[in-house]
Amino acid sequence: MPRPKTQSDQEVLKSAHTLMHARGPEALTFATLAAACGLSGATLVQRFKTKEKLIQATLLYAWDRLDERTAALSAKAPKTPAGAIRLLAKLSGSYGGIEAYASGLLVLREDVRDPVLRARGTAWKAALSQALEACFAGTPHKPRDIGLLMATHWQGSLLWWSFDPNQNVAAYVEANLKRFIAATVRH
Repeated sequence: MPRPKTQSDQEVLKSAHTLMHARGPEALTFATLAAACGLSGATLVQRFKTKEKLIQATLLYAWDRLDERTAALSAKAPKTPAGAIRLLAKLSGSYGGIEAYASGLLVLREDVRDPVLRARGTAWKAALSQALEACFAGTPHKPRDIGLLMATHWQGSLLWWSFDPNQNVAAYVEANLKRFIAATVRH
């Protein structure tokens, strides 16, 4: 009879994700995770089999959290262009400062390398674009695919902010998205 788990996979993956963001994806090993979560390396190997599967499970855990956060913010967002801006500004605030954002780019590299994780990114893009599109439902003269266009502009704004991170990321994104809407949505 197997022993009961002292920590759920979710708890272990949360520790793994924290470790990845703090020290980079290369730092996530069974040994470093064992030290971080208190389980033995052998227990972790038994659960996740390989480092590649551990990284994938960790990032699938992160995608689940992002999907949940996006859905929650989308449900609360007013169905207006200002609501779309607020949704993206709140998502931006979760990036933290420049060091956290830079670490996130290293983690994103792992998502891009793995077809399963790329598929999750594609699904999130579609869900986020649809949520943003819903915020423009009552807006006349909106560009076709405004949700995807806005999500794309948001990602570009985050990147440009990273080169000169003197302003709060959410405030920077909000200002840029207001300019984007002013330039693209005719009233």
